[in-house]
Amino acid sequence: MNLRIAKAAHTIQTGGVIAYPTEGVWGLGCDPYDRQAVLRILELKQRPVSKGLILVAGSIAQVLPLLQQLTDVQRQVVVDSWPGPNTWIVPVSGLVPEWITGHHASVAIRVTNHPQLQALCLAVGHVIVSTSANRAGRPPATDRVRVQKVFGRDLDYVLAGKTAGRTQPSHIRHAVSGAVIR
Repeated sequence: MNLRIAKAAHTIQTGGVIAYPTEGVWGLGCDPYDRQAVLRILELKQRPVSKGLILVAGSIAQVLPLLQQLTDVQRQVVVDSWPGPNTWIVPVSGLVPEWITGHHASVAIRVTNHPQLQALCLAVGHVIVSTSANRAGRPPATDRVRVQKVFGRDLDYVLAGKTAGRTQPSHIRHAVSGAVIR
């Protein structure tokens, strides 16, 4: 395993908050099951917990438990769209804490095709928080320099790397209704 990936995974597994490149922008991440780490990200972003957060995975296997509320047909449509820049809103199960779902009865999830982010999620062993690296209402960081300018020493680790060059954020769709959200 790449030493940078190992360090980033260890940082997440021990309650830290990191920045990392994604398909199009830089993201902030942590262990979604660590309430303090999630609240720290929300504080850094100046984002209310009520909005909820996206979870990202390195493989379909990591998200299958979160898809159990879908019908077989709905689940297949979602799974067939991954890995890639497709975020799906799925009905919440007891597996997702309220500090991730916010005031919603659902959670947004994606299986990334960014090789470095895939490796990170696989090294962590489960989904991680994926929220754009920016303060609320500001444009997301598109490079490491901007991440460090905005967040500086407030982050426990910045995973060196590059975005995959996408200029648009991932598509967001509702898995039950099929409605396009973004």
